[in-house]
Amino acid sequence: MAVGYVLINVQPGSELEVFQSIAELDMVQDATLLFGDYDIIVKMTAGRMSDIAAAVVDHVRQIEGVTDTKTLAGAEL
Repeated sequence: MAVGYVLINVQPGSELEVFQSIAELDMVQDATLLFGDYDIIVKMTAGRMSDIAAAVVDHVRQIEGVTDTKTLAGAEL
């Protein structure tokens, strides 16, 4: 199982709407609003990391208000 953490920045004032939209996505296991350099962190799981990458490009980045994402791949040791 692949695990990815997505750090998300959004347009000011759209944090709650973006958070609610992201929390509804199938691969999302957890989502948290943040204070600091990023606005939201999301934990996503899938069979392959490429599935997570595709979901970020096809779904997360398409949500109105999302301005930037950074995806971190969980290490498999």
